[in-house]
Amino acid sequence: MKSKPILLMVIISLPAAAQEADYELVTTGMHTIRSETALPVTVLAGDELHGAARATIGETLANHPGISNASFGPAVGQTVIRGQQGRRVMNLNNSIANADASGNSADHSVAVEAILADAIEVLRGPSTLLYGGGAIGGVVNVIDNRIPRNLPDSPLIILESRHDTAADQTSSIGRLEFATGSLAWHLDGLRRDWNNLDIPGLAIAPEYLDDEAESTTGHISNTAGKSESATAGVSWLFNSGFLGVAINRLENFYGLPPGALGHEEETEEVESGVHDERVFIDMERTRYDLTGEWRNLTPWLEHVDYRLTMSDYQHVELEGAEFGTRFSNDAWQQRLQLTHTEIGNWHGALGLQSSDEEFGAMGEESFIPVTDITSRGLFLVEDYHGENYTLELGARVNRDDYNPDNGIAPDRNFSTFGASASLLLDLYSSASLGITWSHSERAPSVEELYSNFGLIDADACVIHFATGTCETGDVNLLEEQANNIDLTLYLERGNFNASLTAFYNVFDDYIAQITTGTDVDGLPVRAYRQLDARFSGLELDATFIVNDFVDLQVFGDMVNGNLKDNGDAPRLPPSRLGARLNVDGDNWSAYLSVLHANEQDEPGNFELETESYTRWDLGADFTLQIGRGSELMLFARGRNLGDDEIRLSTSFLRGFAPEAGKSLEVGLRYSY
Repeated sequence: MKSKPILLMVIISLPAAAQEADYELVTTGMHTIRSETALPVTVLAGDELHGAARATIGETLANHPGISNASFGPAVGQTVIRGQQGRRVMNLNNSIANADASGNSADHSVAVEAILADAIEVLRGPSTLLYGGGAIGGVVNVIDNRIPRNLPDSPLIILESRHDTAADQTSSIGRLEFATGSLAWHLDGLRRDWNNLDIPGLAIAPEYLDDEAESTTGHISNTAGKSESATAGVSWLFNSGFLGVAINRLENFYGLPPGALGHEEETEEVESGVHDERVFIDMERTRYDLTGEWRNLTPWLEHVDYRLTMSDYQHVELEGAEFGTRFSNDAWQQRLQLTHTEIGNWHGALGLQSSDEEFGAMGEESFIPVTDITSRGLFLVEDYHGENYTLELGARVNRDDYNPDNGIAPDRNFSTFGASASLLLDLYSSASLGITWSHSERAPSVEELYSNFGLIDADACVIHFATGTCETGDVNLLEEQANNIDLTLYLERGNFNASLTAFYNVFDDYIAQITTGTDVDGLPVRAYRQLDARFSGLELDATFIVNDFVDLQVFGDMVNGNLKDNGDAPRLPPSRLGARLNVDGDNWSAYLSVLHANEQDEPGNFELETESYTRWDLGADFTLQIGRGSELMLFARGRNLGDDEIRLSTSFLRGFAPEAGKSLEVGLRYSY
C-alpha cells in the first residue's frame, strides 16, 4: 500500500485548545491537568464547543486532528478516531458508557446531545485501561452538568434557538440552574426538527446508476426527522463532596437515505402510499444517574468517585409503516474509583467497573439474539512527577461473559488484559516529548459473534434492512489484541505553539467487517472476519498568535491501514490539511476556515473511492449586554460556501448520501 502526503497548502481547524486556560481532564481517571499528561487529548469547552456543536457528535468533532465523522444521513454521525469506529470508539456521558446501539451498526445514532454539553474530551488511541476493551480505538466523553457539582451563586438561565438552511433544521434549547439551601438543581430541554438534506448534485453516485433519473438531485429524500430531550437533576452539596441524581429522556425519529436498499428514489408509488420501502428509526432512551464524590476522607485517600447508571434503550426500524426490527439495550453500570494522595511523588487511582446488559434484536428480521452481557473490570493507574518529566503507568484486567437466550447460540466468555506506560519529558524550556506505549485487548461484540448465527445458505440470510446488507458473524472469534506507540513533540515558543504526533498500531486477530463481493438478492454480504492489521499515521496541530486580536491555526492528519492478505482497511479517512483565521474584538469575533481532503483511492476491497474536496466556512458572533448580568449573542455561520460535493470515505453510505451543500446557520442565545 502506498502512502499519500498531505497537500502542502493551508486548510481547517477549530480553535486550538492551547488558546484556553488549561483543563482538568476527567477521562484520564484522575484529576490531571492536560499539560501534564503524554496522552493525546482533544478538549472542546466554552465558546469553542458552542461554535462547533452540531446535531451529531461525529460532525461536532470532525475537524480536529485524528478525528473524523462517519455519517449515515444528517441524523447519524459517529466519531472516527484514527480510522477506528463502531465498537472500538467508546462513547461516554459523564464518564459512564453511553449504553445505546450506536456501536452495533452505522445507521444508529449516538444517544448524546453535543449542544447541551459543557465540555467534550477525546482521548485518541487506546484507552482500555480505564474503560475496557471497547476503548481500543479511543474515547469520547460528553460532559454536562445534569448532576451539579457546585452550588450556583445565582440562578443560571440559557435560552437558544438556531436555524440551519441545509435541512431547514431548527434547534431550540433551554437550561435552568439554581440552588435552594444545600441543594443544586439542573433542568434542560431540547427540540430539533429538520427536513430533507440539501446537497449539490446527485444523491446517488454515478457508479451506482444506470440512469440519473434513478436518483434525486439537489436533496436526499427520506432524511427528515425530529429529536427531543429533557433532563432533570439535583445534588446535595456538603463539606466533603456531593451526592446527586438525574433522569434524562431522549427521543429521536429520523429517516434513512434510500438507495442502498435497492429503492433509489421515492417513486410515484411511494409518494402515493401504494408501495413504501422507506426506512425510519424510532429511538427512545431513558437514563437514570446517581453520582457521589467524597474528598479527603482520610490522610491517604484524596478522592472517592462512585457512579451508577441505569439505561432503558430501544429503537424500532420501521419499513414504511411496518415494524421491522426492534433493538433494545437495558443496562446497569457502576464505576468506583479511589484516588490516593501523593506518596513519594506517586499519585494514582484504583478502580472497579461493572456492567450488566441485555442487548439484542427482536422481530421477524432480527439477526442478533437477545444476549445477557456481563462485564467486570479492575484497573490501576499511577503517575510520577519528576523534576523535568512525568511518568504514567497503568494496568487493567477484564472479564466479559455472553449468554444468548435463544438456546441455540453458544455462550462465550473472554478474559482480557491491558497495560500502558507513557513519559512526558521536558527537552528544554520551549519543547517537550511525549512517548506512550500500550497493549490493549478487546473481546468480540455481540454482533461480531452472533449475527445470522448458524447461517448455512446465504439466500436464507436475515437482512439488516436499515443498512441493506447481509451481516454474518463468527461465533469462534478470539480476543483482539493491539500494541500501540505514540510519539508527540510539543513546541511552545513566543506566539507559536504546536504538536506533532506519529502513531503506529499493530493488531493481532483484528475483527473487520469485510465486504465479500457476494450478494443476496442484489444486497451485499458483509462478514466479520479476523486477521492481522497495521495502522499508522501523523497528526499536526499548530497555532500562530499574530497579536491580541488575531490568530491562525493549522492542522493536518493522515492514516494508513492494511489488513493482512485483504488489502487496504476499509472506510479510512483521507489525508487532510486545514487552517482557520480567528479575529476577536471586544464584543464580537469572526473566523474564516478552509479544509482540503485528498481523494481516498485506497478504500478497501469492493468499496467506493471518494474524490477530494475543499470546504470553506465563515462565521461571526456579536454579544450585547442587555441588562445587569444578562447578555444576548447573535451568531451566523456559512458552511461549505463553495458548494463542493463531499462524500465521506468513512461512511458506509458514501455512495448514496453525500454531505450538505452550501448552507447558512443563524441563531441567538440569551444567558443570565
